[in-house]
Amino acid sequence: MTSRQAKIQEDTHFRIMRILQDNPDLTQRELAEKLGISVGGLNYCLKALIEKGLVKMKNFAHSKNKFGYVYVLTPSGMAEKAAITQRFLQRKMNEYEALKAEIEALRSEVEKACAKVGQEV
Repeated sequence: MTSRQAKIQEDTHFRIMRILQDNPDLTQRELAEKLGISVGGLNYCLKALIEKGLVKMKNFAHSKNKFGYVYVLTPSGMAEKAAITQRFLQRKMNEYEALKAEIEALRSEVEKACAKVGQEV
């Protein structure tokens, strides 16, 4: 079982790679805003992705980024993104099933409580 922190980190890496795949020339500030994290936090995550060989930073003259950099997924980054996507989807499906069960239990509780006092749901 992976730790909660590891899952959060993997989800953040997934979200970064997902956005970069379609928008490689976003600035770090723009990317951080899209993700709702600090620029420093994003920089830390980008460095980790670059060190793992999942993302490459390239000089690109036509980038809107004033420094002329783009962030592109490497072939191994694309493969890892696919694997992370599968794990992310499985976690979300598990959360959905647990939430659905909790909603049903609460509905049942409300119906029983209303039946005791003679009210309709």
